[in-house]
Amino acid sequence: MNWGLGHATRCIPIIKGLTDQGAEVIIAADGRPYDLLKREFPTHTFVRFPGFLATYPPDDRIVSTIIRQIPKLVRSFFREHRELKKIIHSLKIDAVISDNRFGLFTKKIPCIYISHQISIMMPKGLQWASYIVYHLNKGLIERYSECWIPDYADENNLSGKLSHRYSPPKNARYIGPLTRFKQKSNVQKEYDILALLSGPEPQRTILENILLEELKKVRCKSLVVRGIPEKTQRIKLSESISVISSLDSEGLNNAILASDIVISRPGYSTLMDLDALGKNAILIPTPGQTEQVYLAARLKDTGTFCVSDQENFSLSNALDEAHRYRGYPPRESHTSSLGVSIERLLRQIKSIPEDSE
Repeated sequence: MNWGLGHATRCIPIIKGLTDQGAEVIIAADGRPYDLLKREFPTHTFVRFPGFLATYPPDDRIVSTIIRQIPKLVRSFFREHRELKKIIHSLKIDAVISDNRFGLFTKKIPCIYISHQISIMMPKGLQWASYIVYHLNKGLIERYSECWIPDYADENNLSGKLSHRYSPPKNARYIGPLTRFKQKSNVQKEYDILALLSGPEPQRTILENILLEELKKVRCKSLVVRGIPEKTQRIKLSESISVISSLDSEGLNNAILASDIVISRPGYSTLMDLDALGKNAILIPTPGQTEQVYLAARLKDTGTFCVSDQENFSLSNALDEAHRYRGYPPRESHTSSLGVSIERLLRQIKSIPEDSE
């Protein structure tokens, strides 16, 4: 899904897990997710697979903007469903794993749907429709063989109401958080601040401009990762501020561990990464993005992370406040749940007769 890089980055451990167990993985993506995954897996086979690319406003009217694009979303749903059938036939696909792509299901082969948004967070004024939207979403998800929810199943979960508010779909399994990062004990501190940028335009660029101006006001050694994997720029804005277009998984893993504090959007994939590494952060929700606003408020209320709105962001104030929050405590990632799910899928594939199509 091309709505930011998080949908692609959390597929990295799945691709590695499948490859480690001997599966041949064909990667279908578009836009920046395509560029990011191409760099992570240069020897894999890739397919350009366009989907619904939402247009985002420069203000907080995201919901109304998305609602106006629903006809385009529906057309995309049917288009990608037809395209999937062609890809399965031409490339002899045995199974499909997709992240938040509503049209990638078929009865011919196992199809896995990945999402933490079982209950979609509705904006003020439309919260009365939450249960209706949940049932519509649940119905679409249950068209798939399985739904993998990347979260803990217990009360210490990361997604809150997004995947624990209502009963999960009957085909759902909690597989634990998905992250490409690992704890390391030998990484030396290098930065006071690491700013991670991602998400759809123009909000990604708006936040980048705000952060660069704010970083100039403080005496902190900082690295800004712009989240633009199609570029390879690295520039030094000042003695203390470095800017890089993107980092591969190993480089970003080390940069996070080498930083005192992370500044980022509270995208769910980012939260899974912070949880795996036990890091503290300053979160700046995308204006009008209901999921991020909800997750940020939940984390602030539990004393986990400092949260600031984008319009009135002050880095010096946020740094002062951040020390009063504990961040995620280090804990073991539940990667074993993913491994079990992959093993079960591969056994299912092997049990399907070759002439079943």
